[in-house]
Amino acid sequence: MLINCVVYQQGRKVRDISIAEISDWIGRGDSFVWVALKDASVDELLTMQYEFNLHELAVEDAHHGHQRPKIEEYHDSLFAVLQMITLLPSGELQLGEVNIFVGKDYVLSVRNHSDQGFLGVRARAEREPKLLQHGSGFVFYALIDAVVDRYLPIIDALEIELEAIEDSIFEKGAARANIRRLYELKQKMIILRHAVMPLMTAVGKLYGGRVPELCNATQEYFRDVYDHLYRVNIALDAMRETIGTAMQVNLSMVAIEQSDIAKRLASWAAIFGAATSLVGVWGMNFEHMPELKWAYGYPLALTSVAMVCGVLYWRFKKAHWL
Repeated sequence: MLINCVVYQQGRKVRDISIAEISDWIGRGDSFVWVALKDASVDELLTMQYEFNLHELAVEDAHHGHQRPKIEEYHDSLFAVLQMITLLPSGELQLGEVNIFVGKDYVLSVRNHSDQGFLGVRARAEREPKLLQHGSGFVFYALIDAVVDRYLPIIDALEIELEAIEDSIFEKGAARANIRRLYELKQKMIILRHAVMPLMTAVGKLYGGRVPELCNATQEYFRDVYDHLYRVNIALDAMRETIGTAMQVNLSMVAIEQSDIAKRLASWAAIFGAATSLVGVWGMNFEHMPELKWAYGYPLALTSVAMVCGVLYWRFKKAHWL
């Protein structure tokens, strides 16, 4: 589905154009076309390939989707794949993808399986005509920067979730539930890490040293994007260590709870074992047992059993086994 198709000249918007008019603006040298598609069909991609002379391998990757984040150079054009991650109200992460084709006089973004648009990016770029004069290279930066900036609130949300789990670590009976929550949080972190790490490596090649010609005028902006990605990666590393520690603590809490249960069972077994031993002695049916004929034998037996059990209960209670 076509979202918009706009031509820009000297850093300012000229007008919206149709797909058929794209060829009229390509090759002028003082303008570029910015096209945005959502869940593009095969025919739409083939049309864009014809209009912008896109490389067939890049188009094939955009069609099949599910690519790892990357930035590839094809002669005088670039092709980028970025993962768009949305934090749903349920707490789950929804994974989408955006493919960006960049040439000297065009920018084409193809968004798949995501409701996060780039209208804000377009409005921001149009408010900064001096930067937009850098052409498609600045738009390329603005799109990548918008995707990376959307990772930061997700990191904040995951950190808040981790802090909530840490607050409940020492609550009695919550250890098993905490381990499950920690594993779910770890899975979310892995999804985000798979989006960040390859992209950080790719963006690192867009500033300093030999960079694509399209990015020469915007190297400092891509360095800023790299810094954001580096910060996200540092936060993910810190969360990974914290999650590992929290898991170890929770497993220790489970072991402690199991030990407490074993202590309670052992204590009661000892108490009833002592009572059973005493009762068993007097329960032997030997003929010559003096206390069996004694009038106070039965009360003495009960008192002895009660005293022994009481002393054992007191000792176990004092040792915090009960």
